[in-house]
Amino acid sequence: MKFLDEIITGCIEQNQADQKAFYERYYGYCLKIVFRYIYRYDRAVDVVNDSFVKIFGKLHTFHCDQATKMEFVVMGWMKTIMINTAIDRLRKDDFLPEIGLTNEGLWIEDRSQASDQALLYEDIIKEIKRLPPAYRVVFNMYVIDGFTHQEIANQLNIAVGTSKSNLSKARVILQSFIKKAGEAKKCCM
Repeated sequence: MKFLDEIITGCIEQNQADQKAFYERYYGYCLKIVFRYIYRYDRAVDVVNDSFVKIFGKLHTFHCDQATKMEFVVMGWMKTIMINTAIDRLRKDDFLPEIGLTNEGLWIEDRSQASDQALLYEDIIKEIKRLPPAYRVVFNMYVIDGFTHQEIANQLNIAVGTSKSNLSKARVILQSFIKKAGEAKKCCM
């Protein structure tokens, strides 16, 4: 089995076997990232594939001095490309809400959590999906992906105050869901 730096070198040299290995190694990771923004599976796959085209085109610019941290650094670098490509797609589609079935399994990452926690997590993710698109994108970018309000404003071409307002409104909606879920759980006990 090749080391990551060898695979990256092969990708830069346009070795198809190395490109395939790289793609297969990170496809699931990238799909989970994109799926937080694009909920239709077919569109999310398109965004992931578009992103990999960008990654292979820019891989020669990637640099990491420490081999022990290479995977962590390359995943962060790819995450940025995935998010930017997803936002570009949303912008192109005028942030229209996604319609269609989603693959819920893409959201569940930690199977070690207790079943009631896993259920709550899955319910919260469903509620995030139901947020209005502008709230949902800002929530994902700020809470999950760690962008600042200034970075969000720059990416989405909105005011910093709009980013803060959208996040606040998203949190209020999600808090009301959690409160209702807690009351429903008490009622059934």
